[in-house]
Amino acid sequence: MLDKPSATVEDFKMLIGGAWVDARSGKQLASENPYVGEVWANVPDGDAVDVDAAVTAARAALQGEWGSLSAQARGKLMRRLGDLIAENAKDIAQVESTDNGKLYKEMLAQAKYLPEWLYYFAGAADKFGGDVIPSERPNFHIYTRHEPVGVVGAITPWNSPVLLLGFKLAPALAAGCTLVVKPSEHTPASTLRFAELFEKAGFPPGVVNVVTGGREAGEALSRHPGINKLTFTGSDVTGKKVMQAGAENFTRVTLELGGKSPNIVFDDADLDAAANGVIAGIFGATGQTCMAGSRLLVQASIKDALLERVAARAKTIKLGDPMDMGTEMGPMATRPQFEKVMGMLDRAKASGAHFVSGGQASPDHDGFFIEATIVDGITPDMEIAKDEIFGPVLSVLTFETEEEAVALANDTRFGLAAGIWTQSGQRGTRVAHQLRAGTVWINAYRVVAPNVPFGGFGHSGIGRENGFDAIRGYTETKAVWTELTGATRDPFNIG
Repeated sequence: MLDKPSATVEDFKMLIGGAWVDARSGKQLASENPYVGEVWANVPDGDAVDVDAAVTAARAALQGEWGSLSAQARGKLMRRLGDLIAENAKDIAQVESTDNGKLYKEMLAQAKYLPEWLYYFAGAADKFGGDVIPSERPNFHIYTRHEPVGVVGAITPWNSPVLLLGFKLAPALAAGCTLVVKPSEHTPASTLRFAELFEKAGFPPGVVNVVTGGREAGEALSRHPGINKLTFTGSDVTGKKVMQAGAENFTRVTLELGGKSPNIVFDDADLDAAANGVIAGIFGATGQTCMAGSRLLVQASIKDALLERVAARAKTIKLGDPMDMGTEMGPMATRPQFEKVMGMLDRAKASGAHFVSGGQASPDHDGFFIEATIVDGITPDMEIAKDEIFGPVLSVLTFETEEEAVALANDTRFGLAAGIWTQSGQRGTRVAHQLRAGTVWINAYRVVAPNVPFGGFGHSGIGRENGFDAIRGYTETKAVWTELTGATRDPFNIG
């Protein structure tokens, strides 16, 4: 077990133009440790003035030293940053777990994996080029350039702040952009600790800036006319507001939003493997992940056998100190999220839902703990079956036929991810092609990689993170026409 956090409250500063500064207003935000329910850190409470200073610094870097670097030079800096992340993974993970209550071993695994994003996109930086386009006019040479979109505003969530920042940061840097990052006001500390590595890696001042704060800072960043692209991870409700704010300036957007992802188990599945996949899909990370498999769709003939396995394991999940390597599920990351989930469970009980396991706050723990919960006896139109919960709550629905399974899976405004459990390769592929989801796993769940596009359909977002698709999202395509003959032509005969 790691040492528990000190009772001393730590003060952080934010990063603007290479300098560590307080908010111009002098205001601070308190960050609460959800395991003990006490304030452990203070961060600057930035506002529009601080956002404007950060955007100005990012623009100066873009037009200055960073903008003059070659793609190869950017790649070298990114590889150095990846090395530093690996060297500091334990420290980043401990700060993040203290701040959001997720398991230290999970945060450590994420921090150790994050360098792969920097390495992949560092290698892609000088390989993402334009095209020479054949011309129907022999006197023209035509080619395209992919130029950085400019200054990027990145708004990140509270559940996995540093990893999900990496999804945005790595392709943006590879494309040649600069960034202003606004982490969630609930979990800002790990982003600030991570940001200490940019100067050590040799990045010019202003390439990456971090402004901490609440709604005012987020709104100011979304509406700022100096932001060329917004990238946001969070709920569909907030994502809509970010998109509306950016529309005032025709700001490009990438939105990675929520989900109500189905884990579909057919009667020919390996039930032990499927049960493990269902457990990991919803109770891993305390259900606080956009790709959580929060809907179990199970073929009626195997429902009892599968639920018996899943419920038995759910009842043995060890809740406790996120820093303890033996803990399997930590608390909810914030007090508001804890209250939101408990409210949804109370309404489900009032509507007659049957709780196979859990359904209440843990009576054995202080802090924001909720038991691993399985809810049966529900219909697709109930709140608990259609709205994102973002907690350790599994909603169970049954189907008889493959067609019914597909219809149930697609009966949602979301479309981020889905899992299919079957021993038939034909069925798995056939169903995967019919699902409205950005990622489909067959006999697996919750697997991502830097080279594989990730994003959703419908209310789950716009655009893709990871892979070459992500770099495209941080560039503008320019077509260049060069007249080759230099001959004098009729100015009114353009061809």
